[in-house]
Amino acid sequence: MFQNIVAPVQFKTVKDIYLNISHFLDHFIMLIFAKSAYDAGRNFGMDYDEIIMYGVGGFVLFGGVAPLAASLADKFSRSLLLVIYHFGIGFAAILAGFAQNVWQLAAAIGLIGIFASIYHPVGIAMLIKSNRRIGFRLGINGVFGNMGVAAAPLIAGIILTWGDWRMCFIIPGIFCLFYGIAFIASLQEEKQQSATTHKVRHSGFSPNWKLALGAVFLSTASGGFVFSAMTFVVPRYFEISMLNLSSSVAITGLLASLVYGCASFTQIAVGWIIDRIEPKWVLFSIGVGQIFFIYLTSQFTDLTLFFAMLIAMSFVFGQIPITDTILSRYVPDELRAKALSLKFMLNLVVGATVLPICGILLQSGMMMNSLFIILSCISALVVVSGVILPVQIAADRQDQ
Repeated sequence: MFQNIVAPVQFKTVKDIYLNISHFLDHFIMLIFAKSAYDAGRNFGMDYDEIIMYGVGGFVLFGGVAPLAASLADKFSRSLLLVIYHFGIGFAAILAGFAQNVWQLAAAIGLIGIFASIYHPVGIAMLIKSNRRIGFRLGINGVFGNMGVAAAPLIAGIILTWGDWRMCFIIPGIFCLFYGIAFIASLQEEKQQSATTHKVRHSGFSPNWKLALGAVFLSTASGGFVFSAMTFVVPRYFEISMLNLSSSVAITGLLASLVYGCASFTQIAVGWIIDRIEPKWVLFSIGVGQIFFIYLTSQFTDLTLFFAMLIAMSFVFGQIPITDTILSRYVPDELRAKALSLKFMLNLVVGATVLPICGILLQSGMMMNSLFIILSCISALVVVSGVILPVQIAADRQDQ
């Protein structure tokens, strides 16, 4: 009976735009609590620093359940898991809006994290199954995800002006349910691969795959730390380093948002480039750019700092589509979901160390601009990953 119910949405494909919107929703729903936590805390009689701890479980599960999601996708199909993803995060968000105490809220946020964990290992694997302009399409997909990050505080803030924290969860939750229906309606039958294409594809990993995955591991770990640190400390860094430009928290926050929003489009350009130039040289160049421009952000203030930070973040965002492209070229399609889930877990674990490490360094008396010097040094590992990444001949690529 179960098979008869799910058969219409199994082993299907979908146009990129639907996967891109799903990526937007993934990051958007995950960050609703960050903006609505203060209002929720007042409702439950708690301070902001107390209630945010109840959201930790959701972020842990967001990465921790990814390998399980990948395994289920391999067993039941990626399209089915993505259908479950949309309805899952929708219902979980609505449940969060109806929570009557902080423990119910924490459980609902944890449930959001479980369903949200599906997208990256499954949705990205579904996107890169097609060998058509993978780098460019990954760049566009990455921009949608980052726009979800940027839109969460904006849309939640608008809802809070006339509603409350509950509506911040319920309204997006309802939207996800309706979008889930639209997603099902957009599913199409997968095209059968031609015999020629089948011959070109490798049954196992491509040659030098261990060295390539080592480069991916190193660039993900170092780049993930730099990305998480930059996205966390830049708003505060602007507040203390742009006093001659503005003392308004709103203005410096807007400038930080402009940096993130504009820099995220670099992913499209880098994606276009890696479809034409060997990823080894692109990754190496991205690392060199990070070292130089992140260091410059530690030396400037005011408007000069804004432009230096914009260029530095462009190099940081530009690294994102490269590793997924490398995986698509070295890892066979049937193992990509698992490889992506492990990469996502690594990124989460590394990112989780940013707050305590930065907190300890700042509490020890280190100036905030010195953090950017340290991040510049860490970016040297991205350069190293570019050095060790092998050059791949076209015949050995898995994405042919």
